[in-house]
Amino acid sequence: MMTIRGMATMTSKGQVTLPKAIRQALNLDAGSRLAFILLGNEIVITRENEHNDPAVASFLNLLEQDIAHGRHVSTLPDDLVKSLVTALEHNQGHDQEISGDVDL
Repeated sequence: MMTIRGMATMTSKGQVTLPKAIRQALNLDAGSRLAFILLGNEIVITRENEHNDPAVASFLNLLEQDIAHGRHVSTLPDDLVKSLVTALEHNQGHDQEISGDVDL
């Protein structure tokens, strides 16, 4: 993961200009929506998801906390790992024909 550090100063109105390197890395421009998440004494700023589901956000936060504290984390079963690796090795482009029967 790339690390980019930038500094900004908050105005008396609470406004902050995101550093150019951060805006470029996240492909942000005028009108981009951002989400602010307070985690302890840190603020995480992310692009707002169009499909922002509070249940998913809560689950991801719970998962993040579990991982950070080493709780409820285990390795994947070997057969699942093999099938995932096999799926990654199979390069099926979105515009390629699918062979065989497909149930929809």
